[in-house]
Amino acid sequence: MAKKPYKKKYGYGVRPCERCGHVGFGLIRKYGLNLCRQCFREIAQKLGFKKLH
Repeated sequence: MAKKPYKKKYGYGVRPCERCGHVGFGLIRKYGLNLCRQCFREIAQKLGFKKLH
């Protein structure tokens, strides 16, 4: 009989991207975005962010 998977409480696997579900490095949590960097780049203009360079 296999063990049940436990719910993570901390670390990289706790907060997935709200748009695509990616778990791991590259998650932008600032301003409550909770988006991976790839999704952020796709929708940054719609959110009101501007490129500096």
